[in-house]
Amino acid sequence: MGTLLVILVFTSALVALVAATSALRAGLKLRRTRAVLSSHLSSKVAQLARRSTELEKNLAALDARVQALPVRISELQQNLATLRLLTSTLSTSLRQAQRVLSLTGLKSSLARPLAGAFGIQTKSNEGSVARGQREDTPRP
Repeated sequence: MGTLLVILVFTSALVALVAATSALRAGLKLRRTRAVLSSHLSSKVAQLARRSTELEKNLAALDARVQALPVRISELQQNLATLRLLTSTLSTSLRQAQRVLSLTGLKSSLARPLAGAFGIQTKSNEGSVARGQREDTPRP
């Protein structure tokens, strides 16, 4: 009877070890995926912000050209004003998105509990990801 209990305890311990290993691997995979997604999203938002700035400059040049026309076309001026407002709003939104996506501001709700449970310091790990030291994963 005692041998049977010992076998059951060891079998349960082995199953618990396999489950813990599986959960740890899934947590680490989630962390890597989040880091890659964050990096990709940040680069896309930065690219959009640059294009938005370029669009604002082109609008200013176009506005200057409209002002130089001898005949004032009110509809064109209204469209330019609307476009300028929309571009300004887009730029503001993109700057806010960049702030949200910054590495110090972006913390997933799962990263802190996982890091706390395994004693991992998140800032040092994310710093190495920010410097480009991440696994090669295919990008969509």
